Amino acid sequence: MAVNRKKTSRASNSSKSSGAVQTRLKKAQSPVGQEHSPARWTFLTNHSHVLILLSRNPSMVLRQVAIEVGITERAVQRIIADLEECGVIRKEKVGRQNHYFIMGDQPLRHPVEAHKSIKDLLELLADDTNLREGIGP
Repeated sequence: MAVNRKKTSRASNSSKSSGAVQTRLKKAQSPVGQEHSPARWTFLTNHSHVLILLSRNPSMVLRQVAIEVGITERAVQRIIADLEECGVIRKEKVGRQNHYFIMGDQPLRHPVEAHKSIKDLLELLADDTNLREGIGP
């Protein structure tokens, strides 16, 4: 019976830690100051969420990007690699940190919105106080 108690104890501990992770993810997915259940879907992709955050803070560490988007740090690394590969961002090492430059003149990738640029998207979604002048042409 002692074995059963230990298993129950471990199960309750893992469910506690799992609940804490879910709570952190819910908070990360909610806009700052608003507590509500996360949406099942959004109009923008994780790629655009990462791009928006980097446009607001080009030196943001990937761990913070992951927390704010609500995805893993590894997923953010893959997204950064995708954005670099297609020429949307350029990464530059500044000391021990990365600094991300956004190539605003690049067109959006889907044929439906290809007539608009990255800069158009970021300006549409920008909070005037967070709009960077450093977004490329």
